[in-house]
Amino acid sequence: MSSLQDRIVQFRKMASDDADNELGHFRLGQLLTEAGDHAAAVTSFERTLEISPGFSKVFQLLGVSQLKLGRKDEAVATWLKGWKVADERGDKMPRDEMAKLMRENGATPPEPAKAQVEDGPETGFRCTRPGCLAGKRAKQLAAPPIQDEVHQRICREICADCWNDWFKNQSVKVINELRLDLSSDFGQEEYDKYMFEFLGFEVPAKA
Repeated sequence: MSSLQDRIVQFRKMASDDADNELGHFRLGQLLTEAGDHAAAVTSFERTLEISPGFSKVFQLLGVSQLKLGRKDEAVATWLKGWKVADERGDKMPRDEMAKLMRENGATPPEPAKAQVEDGPETGFRCTRPGCLAGKRAKQLAAPPIQDEVHQRICREICADCWNDWFKNQSVKVINELRLDLSSDFGQEEYDKYMFEFLGFEVPAKA
């Protein structure tokens, strides 16, 4: 069994053991896409969106798999819906990627909404994580969880609810299901990768 197939088995188990684990379904969809099983990937991405309908990146990937299956009209409709979600949330990267995909497939994306100026503490804290449910109730962490560059960014951009969900729930599932040894370089790299994906950060390219 290949390394890719091993990981698919791991995430199938994670998604099966916890049907509401959005990270498990999301990663499974990504791995199935990598393996060329787009029909199964569509199912995983659709389940991810049932759990977290504001996870804008998923619309992008779902549409790509639908396109690979010859379902072009469905893919364009998915990107359009995802574009609106991303634009409303301010998720510029997936929004712009979906606009590009729509244009490449003969559709015209909408015009982005004008950015609202948020200047001053009266506007509150805005969490940048795709799928954050806190909305206007989002509260900033009191301090970075760890004093390094990544966790300082988390403090600036991620709300306390999303961080606590990762740290107390999702990270434990990732460590246990993948049997990660965080004392090893590989284990720490894998942990960081899933943390970045959960928080909506771009995963750094390997040096």
